[in-house]
Amino acid sequence: MTKPAQWLERRVMSMNLDAAAAIAAGQETIRTEARALDTLCEALAGALSAPFAEAVTLLANTGGRVIVSGMGKSGHIARKIAATLASTGTPAQFVHPAEASHGDLGMILEGDCVLAISRSGETAELSDLLYHCHRISIPVIGMTFKPGSTLARASTAPLVMPDCGEASEDAPAPTVSTTMCLALGDALAVALLKARGFTADHFGAIHPGGKLGAALKRVRDIMRVGQGDPLISPSTPVPEALKAMSAGGIGAAGVIENGKLIGIITDGDLRRRLTPDIFARDARALMTPDPKTIAPDAPVADAIAIMNSKRITLLFAVEDGKPVGVVHMHDLLAAGVR
Repeated sequence: MTKPAQWLERRVMSMNLDAAAAIAAGQETIRTEARALDTLCEALAGALSAPFAEAVTLLANTGGRVIVSGMGKSGHIARKIAATLASTGTPAQFVHPAEASHGDLGMILEGDCVLAISRSGETAELSDLLYHCHRISIPVIGMTFKPGSTLARASTAPLVMPDCGEASEDAPAPTVSTTMCLALGDALAVALLKARGFTADHFGAIHPGGKLGAALKRVRDIMRVGQGDPLISPSTPVPEALKAMSAGGIGAAGVIENGKLIGIITDGDLRRRLTPDIFARDARALMTPDPKTIAPDAPVADAIAIMNSKRITLLFAVEDGKPVGVVHMHDLLAAGVR
């Protein structure tokens, strides 16, 4: 057994390794994991194809929740897979296998489905959980690397992955194996959301917070209507048009004829067309015809893209040519979209 003093000396020595050696070790680790993922991808078209399809079917038909469990490093991967499933429309939660034996088995109910992860397939802490699933007929998806293991034999859909070793033979900590488990969990989640018809709208509904949630909002969610959406006719005198622009608070007004948007007047239009007689004219003389518009159900990310490409600060939302609202760059920024 290495004494603490020897370990400290070894640690100091390791700190003196040259940068080239460290980079080479890092590159080889990534290459090893990449090769393992290629092997896993090939297995998915071969030996893993039938159990993978069965696993997706089990998950899709689960009336309750997906319980994901694993011990140690597998537990960390299990937590991430549970979070990914939940964020893509599948109710899921992590249950610690050791805690399960002390009462948390009560979290696993009929109608649930269990996804258990164990590299060896012999993790002792999973035994009570597997027995509980067998006792009340809960399907188990087992993610392991050992085909004859307890977990593989106890699984309704055994996902037995090819054993590609770990990144370091000297200290075989879970590296390659956890990467493969994580990738297979992502594959299950994406296959499941496609099978269920899970869309960007569904995704946005459960990701309302932060930049991601803001980008998934629709123009309809943040556009201004009513007094915040100033509309005038082409015959409106310019002084009245300016009053409408000021009242709307967006520095612009839409020009409508027979209910349809035919133009827009902005502060910039006023500056560009400012002449001694401008205030004696009407909105048609001042407006920019055929303004750029957007559909109210378009993602706000599309509104940002249009505004940036056209170097404008607002868009009228129209349906069948009729304005139903207006979205300003300030509204997008306030909603957290960048």
